Amino acid sequence: MAKIIPFKAVRPTRAIVGLVAARPYQSYTVNERESRMDYNPYSFLHIINPGYKYDQVITGEERYKLVRNRYLEFKEDGVFIQDKKPSFYVYKIVNRFGQEFNGIIAATSAEDYEKDIIKKHENTIAKREKTFKTYLQTVGFNAEPVLLTYPDNDVILSIIKDTQKSHAEFEFTMTYKDTHYLWKVDDEATIATIQSEFDNMETIYIADGHHRSASSHLLYADEKTKNANHDGSEPYNFFMSYLIPESDLVIHEFNRLVKDLNGLTKEAFLIQLDSLYRIENRGNIPYHPSKPHHFSMYLDGEFYSLYLRKKRYAFNTALDELDAHLLYKTILQPILGINDLRDDNRIEYVNGRHEMITIKSSVDSGEFKVGFGMCPANIKQMKHIADEGLKMPPKSTYILPKLRSGITIYEF
Repeated sequence: MAKIIPFKAVRPTRAIVGLVAARPYQSYTVNERESRMDYNPYSFLHIINPGYKYDQVITGEERYKLVRNRYLEFKEDGVFIQDKKPSFYVYKIVNRFGQEFNGIIAATSAEDYEKDIIKKHENTIAKREKTFKTYLQTVGFNAEPVLLTYPDNDVILSIIKDTQKSHAEFEFTMTYKDTHYLWKVDDEATIATIQSEFDNMETIYIADGHHRSASSHLLYADEKTKNANHDGSEPYNFFMSYLIPESDLVIHEFNRLVKDLNGLTKEAFLIQLDSLYRIENRGNIPYHPSKPHHFSMYLDGEFYSLYLRKKRYAFNTALDELDAHLLYKTILQPILGINDLRDDNRIEYVNGRHEMITIKSSVDSGEFKVGFGMCPANIKQMKHIADEGLKMPPKSTYILPKLRSGITIYEF
């Protein structure tokens, strides 16, 4: 039974919301960040990069305290205002490719995360979890929702569509040509209906934001221990999420680029591949796989198709069926010697929204020796892996929508 609650969001004013909203901090280059902060005093980047004001890099808890200060200044200056009634927020994104995402921003339960009602499919790094927990405790807010997905639901869909018939609180377009819309839902009967529908769901799934949700759970566990009067209603019991139906989720693959052949010649490498794959040289014709367990490869100026010899590989779990894991277990680890997909600097990742020509140009440049492409995972695979308590390798999925920071803020 998934528990969600409305909350009083802190939001930018309608006039400047498009100036405030920002992509995740690490998605900008240094030049992009500096340019936006030079010319846009309202950007949320000013809050999360407070050292810009003093023209220096500030890290650790000193930075967190300054983030809190910049946030309070935005509130004092009227850039942010807080809604007077607890609300859900219907949110729509239409990207430049015409893909549309519709869902509800709400506060979701850290206890549900603990009980595995909110299910995970990716491993997290304990150090990052603890660092971000400390950050949350210091700044006192969530500014970017965790992306959660739920089974398609006709009642919730009807509420979303009916809400969207009214004038949107926000409507703005970002520089990447994604248009965002927000509607406030504060009618108590409608709120109760939405909560009841989620209460009937046995599980919901994290699509994107595993570290943010894990850190919010650590915060909840820490604050609960310190609070002798804890009753489960405190704001730290929840974290902000954007919940969308499974049919709205778009999943791309992450393709792999490797810098060397682990000491092998091209011929020796192909011979080792042959034991597990049927290999066809496609010459200079770009090939993209159309079936699970098929891979594309670009090596030494030529494209190859790789078809798994299934009698040589055992499918025992849902994870075994995942192509990102299959590539790791059959090629990247045993042949190319890449054991740590997260930290090995010999491997890099390119999201599947880019064509195979990106793989080709990266290898042709000499920076990489070989590139691999695969089919994307699907929501059914993600759920099966989560249901079995297993975890995907890093960079297994590139999931849309990508959310912005600073549009709705949850305080605790």
